[in-house]
Amino acid sequence: MQPLHGIAFKILSVCLFVAMSALIKAASDQVPPGQAVFFRSLCALPVILGWLAMRHELRTGWRSANPMGHVWRGLVGTTAMGLGFAGLGLLPLPEVTAIGYAAPMLVVVFAAMFLNEQVGKFRLTAVAVGMAGVLIVLSPRLSIGASASTAETLGAVLVLMGAICAALAQVFVRKLVATESTAAIVFWFSVTATCLSLLTLPWGWTVPSADRLALLIVAGLLGGLGQIFLTSSYRYAEASLVAPFDYTSMLLALIVGYVFFDEVPTGTMLIGAAIVIAAGIGIILRERHLGLQRTRQRKVTGSVGHN
Repeated sequence: MQPLHGIAFKILSVCLFVAMSALIKAASDQVPPGQAVFFRSLCALPVILGWLAMRHELRTGWRSANPMGHVWRGLVGTTAMGLGFAGLGLLPLPEVTAIGYAAPMLVVVFAAMFLNEQVGKFRLTAVAVGMAGVLIVLSPRLSIGASASTAETLGAVLVLMGAICAALAQVFVRKLVATESTAAIVFWFSVTATCLSLLTLPWGWTVPSADRLALLIVAGLLGGLGQIFLTSSYRYAEASLVAPFDYTSMLLALIVGYVFFDEVPTGTMLIGAAIVIAAGIGIILRERHLGLQRTRQRKVTGSVGHN
């Protein structure tokens, strides 16, 4: 039953993150991105602290052997969050979701560049196909003579830059897991994001209305819960099993965008998103296949050694 628990937690985390994005988008007419990052991060802290208490890690879970690693991860991750939130105010939710799928593709590239990970021809080809899909999604916004408004073009650029920063943040996380616990990584990211978001105060924070304030608080709570369920999903099942369920966010974003924001997806956006999703799932399945091969090889080597 554990793998099923992992899948269930993963899907639940995706639902929570899509709901969080929708709430941030709904509040974007009054609240600038930096202020949204502040509420998203601050309001997640009580949830994370409660989670640590339930795991009896309140005294130890936040301890760190690499404080500067958390600072760098927080800087890049907070930038990614702010750019993504800015894009939510300018673009339809499904389009932001589709462009965001560039992040896992870029992680493959950055891991090879900065972590010296070996990347085979299959993964490189899949990344190239996936990035082509992202360009298809972006094409109506960035093409010369395109009908997109200046705001939509800016939104597309911001979301793409946010995906690049999110990929870099994942590289920092891969370095952190060597010395840090998952609890510490989650906790310190919320702390650093809360502090860094305060630097945007001079750029026009507002006093939100009561309903927008409620949206921001709930978004922060949902973000904290989503992070916990995401972390828990990887405790119960292998990453290669649960990772494909990330792409259920597109279906949810399409439904939420249509029902709550009257956003009708274009054919170009759907085609591009389908290509990105296919490439992403291809990478995940390939990694799972290679992982199974390595496991079998270790078993054979171990049995030979014992003989």
